[in-house]
Amino acid sequence: MLFSSPEFLYYFLPITIALYFIVPLARGRGESPGARARDPRRRNLVLLAASLVFYGWGEPRYLLLMAAQVLSGWFFGLFIDRWRGKGLSKAALIASLAVGLGGLGFFKYTDFFIANVNALFGAAIPLTRIALPIGISFYTFQILSYDIDLYRGKTELQRSLPAFAAYVTLFPQLIAGPIVRYADVARSLGEREHSVSRFALGARRFTFGLGKKVLIANVLGELADICRASGEKSLLMAWLYIVSYAFHIYFDFSGYSDMAIGLGRIFGFEFMENFNYPYTSKSVTEFWRRWHISLSSWFRDYVYIPLGGNRAGPARHIFNILVVWFLTGFWHGAGWTFIAWGGYFAALLLIEKFFLGRVLEKLPSFVSHIYLALFVLIGWTLFDAPELSTAISRAGLMFGAGGGVLAGGESLYYLRSCAVPLALALVGSTPLPSKAAAALGRRAGRLMTALEPLAVAALLTLITAYLVDGSFNPFIYFRF
Repeated sequence: MLFSSPEFLYYFLPITIALYFIVPLARGRGESPGARARDPRRRNLVLLAASLVFYGWGEPRYLLLMAAQVLSGWFFGLFIDRWRGKGLSKAALIASLAVGLGGLGFFKYTDFFIANVNALFGAAIPLTRIALPIGISFYTFQILSYDIDLYRGKTELQRSLPAFAAYVTLFPQLIAGPIVRYADVARSLGEREHSVSRFALGARRFTFGLGKKVLIANVLGELADICRASGEKSLLMAWLYIVSYAFHIYFDFSGYSDMAIGLGRIFGFEFMENFNYPYTSKSVTEFWRRWHISLSSWFRDYVYIPLGGNRAGPARHIFNILVVWFLTGFWHGAGWTFIAWGGYFAALLLIEKFFLGRVLEKLPSFVSHIYLALFVLIGWTLFDAPELSTAISRAGLMFGAGGGVLAGGESLYYLRSCAVPLALALVGSTPLPSKAAAALGRRAGRLMTALEPLAVAALLTLITAYLVDGSFNPFIYFRF
């Protein structure tokens, strides 16, 4: 089920919200009969049931797989805590890593390895053709972060299986993030606040994220598909393709993150921000501090720092960055283009770390922005290409290779047709809209408060019209 589908918006979500708030909160242990009830265990069960329906709606056969991963993560957590300080605790952690990463590896990478063995040795091993379970990359990392943090003593044991299952399967962030760590929501699973203002803020954030997805990402995704399939080999078509794809993937994924954060707030959870205007960065290093923050911080805390981070010598530091970015690329997909994409950014980060970073700090801001945009766009050609030769060809066309013309009739037509969504994407990828809204709120606070529900309702109506009329509506990160 998609957030941006009428079934979710007008059936699943209203029913879930109604059931959630109809179920009363319980009183915590030891509280007097007159105390205010704050224990959300009953509501956690509603969220767990809703999340299972949400996931099973599109992939019912993989519910058992997710349930098995949840059970294994919870049981290994019990053993890690019970044998704390002993060798058996570490053995339980290793077993948890083996089960979690083993399941992820089997479903995501089996055919990749088979295909490469066949190509390397001339074998004819048949491919498994196993479909990738939606969200497995995200919920596997969440389970592993719980067991690792428990082993490190950075979080407390969750003895309630329903509460742990609700954390892992929580539908707002189940299938495309952000990657929520147990330590960040542990308190909320046992006690959380609900209010009209929190609900309103969550609904607004969700609706704005939905608008980013439907009104900008979907439109520019269609444009990227058209440009990708076009036979016109012009400079304009090459740049129109990569710019529309870059905005498409940003508004698609950041829009999903906004929706997840908004839904979490409606149900009393505070999820971390996952994007912070990455296209306004002045270096690749800054870009990756602002893009998919939950994934970057996950690899930092659970791979980079345990390897030694930047505390070791230069050679070891380089090795650590290469390992992290190999894994980052491979996490995104089982293909050489994703591995090359990770290596490409590892190389850029190392160049900035040891040389270019100091130069960029001294350059005018607009020069640094151009540098960042250029190298990120080249990176997206690798990310989107089915094979390396295609990525090289597309990148070459961006710089006039291949003998193409400057512009053709088709590219000029699509540039004119999509000028408005491209302009909206350009402005929307900067803090300007939020700053303008904040300034307007300071000057006309009461009026803005009164008009905000009407504006959100109008935006939702416009989105619904687009959803009913259009057919292009995938989430790009579902394939990861």
